[in-house]
Amino acid sequence: MKKLFYTGLALLSLFEILNVYFIMPIPGSQKMNSIDLAYFLYSWRWAFRAIFTVMIIAGSFAAFQIKRKWVPLIPLLFTVAIIYIFNFRMKADKMFLQPSTIVLKSQAENKVPGERLVIGIENNGEAKAYPIEFLTYHHQVRDTVGGRQVMVTYCSVCRSGRIYEPMVNGKYETFRLVGMDHFNAMFEDASTCSWWQQSTGEAVAGALKGNVLPELEAMQMTINKWFELYPHGQVLQGDEASVREYDSLAKFEQGKSEGRLTRTDSLSWNDKSWVIGIQVEDASKAYDWNDLKRKGIIHDTIGHTSLVLIVSTDGQSFAAFERPTNTTFTLRNDTLFGDGTYYNFKGKDLKMPTNHLRSINAYQEFWHSWVTFHPKTRRY
Repeated sequence: MKKLFYTGLALLSLFEILNVYFIMPIPGSQKMNSIDLAYFLYSWRWAFRAIFTVMIIAGSFAAFQIKRKWVPLIPLLFTVAIIYIFNFRMKADKMFLQPSTIVLKSQAENKVPGERLVIGIENNGEAKAYPIEFLTYHHQVRDTVGGRQVMVTYCSVCRSGRIYEPMVNGKYETFRLVGMDHFNAMFEDASTCSWWQQSTGEAVAGALKGNVLPELEAMQMTINKWFELYPHGQVLQGDEASVREYDSLAKFEQGKSEGRLTRTDSLSWNDKSWVIGIQVEDASKAYDWNDLKRKGIIHDTIGHTSLVLIVSTDGQSFAAFERPTNTTFTLRNDTLFGDGTYYNFKGKDLKMPTNHLRSINAYQEFWHSWVTFHPKTRRY
């Protein structure tokens, strides 16, 4: 019976470690295709815990029938410590909290420095932007833009920002950060406990596996550029309860983070190098950030779609648009000239304001992230 006690403690400790290991950035865990195993352990966690606890209780009487009763206390306390650390200290949604308040300010009231980067969205005449500095910590921010609920997401280990409509089976869903898969943040919905990838919006485990969240048009730019294009827009302000966390991540967006998972490689086409990734229907392509900054503008075709990719004179803001066939643009002072007219940085025709170039979602992220989730991607 003593063996039952110690075996139960060992198995419970191992289970609690593995239950977190496969979905957190622990050495080796993120390079395995272990999502199904991780979800199995998670789904049956209470059954495993009950079995191992019964083993511990059944063997505890015999284990403590010794003179040195402190001996079995040592592995028992070790197991309790493992349970606490892996369930309360290392859980993703305990490490990265949601903002306690959502406050957005106009240009006149905004207190976030103008050189900061944001992920912005416009819908039904309302324009809101969310600083990457804050998203890096929170991983998701829920808001309403132009009457539509949005889920603004960001993964610092992938450097990927996405905005989704959190609509599942015709109703709005609530999500929590549950961990990561292949270094990409992963969310769990409240209704079915399915797991969803941040980079693709796809459910990769659970009852809704294979479903995809609707993705919305978004742009990444500086706050200065945002207010230039959307003078009546708003910018999310920092959550006072999270200021200390923001300060620790302040260097990330400029590529100056020193963290093993979030640092940037200034060279091209290495794992931590920046690329601009674009997917059009089933075709995708990656553009080297260093090359784009040198050129300022790139004309290309992905699948059957001609496009133009541009970077601002600020060296940080960028955008991509569908390009009319055989049209060649030039870029001067963040204005696109071509086909007899000219467009501002959000694709608005400055001669006929009702006309727009069709925006194409483009993402600045680490090369390792883009190629992992777009394995058939081509390099420009």
